[in-house]
Amino acid sequence: MVDSKIFDVIIIGGSYAGLSAAISLGRSLRSVLIIDGGKPCNRQTPHSHNFITQDGVEPSRINELAKDQVLNYDTVEFIEDFALNAKKTQPGFKITTLSGTVFNAHKLIFSSGIKDIMPDIPGFSDCWGISIIHCPYCHGFENKGKKTAIYASIPRALYLAPLIKNLTGNLTLIIKNMTDLKEDEIQILKNNQVKFIVADITSIEHDLGNLKSIGFSNGEKHSFEALYASLPFEQHSQIPQELGCTFTDDGYIDVTPFQETSIKGVYACGDNSNMFRSVANAVNTGNFTGAKVNADLANEQFK
Repeated sequence: MVDSKIFDVIIIGGSYAGLSAAISLGRSLRSVLIIDGGKPCNRQTPHSHNFITQDGVEPSRINELAKDQVLNYDTVEFIEDFALNAKKTQPGFKITTLSGTVFNAHKLIFSSGIKDIMPDIPGFSDCWGISIIHCPYCHGFENKGKKTAIYASIPRALYLAPLIKNLTGNLTLIIKNMTDLKEDEIQILKNNQVKFIVADITSIEHDLGNLKSIGFSNGEKHSFEALYASLPFEQHSQIPQELGCTFTDDGYIDVTPFQETSIKGVYACGDNSNMFRSVANAVNTGNFTGAKVNADLANEQFK
């Protein structure tokens, strides 16, 4: 089925960044279609933090409230579907969804997020976002003083260690090989009473996602209450790559300070193009993107 309407903007991804972009556009009288598959990356996280006025609120509740407010604007529409592909057209872009519907728009915004790639460790994914966490700003206060470990690449672990040591005096770094650390790095960690476990994680014991203990390849088992982990990821949508958007070395969509991708008329915001993963930052980049897209449309029409 082909929808004959040509929207000003199609937003792919209807979570925090996408809804924030949509409200900027809706308030500017732009016709907007939000296409969302209904699987935000933080859907397992019990509470959102470090977002003023919404601290401690369930992420799903923030999303529901945001969606209700955005859809108060008559020019904004929302469908639950999955965008499969996009093609450049004369008026802009054509999007085909999983349901087989085709939509057209002058501009595209990708707020599609990223998908964490879970390690093949029993119990790990059950704890992700609950007691196995990624960000001391999002989760650190709730885990202050707890027996905590870091499981990440050496550069990431060394970045996290001072931030987490500020929150707990009981910190352990889990690494595969001590030779991956430089002598001065080891000394600094020891100076700050950071302990080491040199082994691979083989299992996670938990109670409804709450970490109890970690099993290791050397046969040992240690109790922990929180684990900071830095995981590899992939883009939730492959359409930006198919359109020819460029990416950073870390795998994020490369954008200008104005959230523009390398393809004219295509913009990106939220986790897919920014390594600082938080609800507040997603809202911020989405709001700015909506304003930028509206300005571009206005200037193109003001002739």
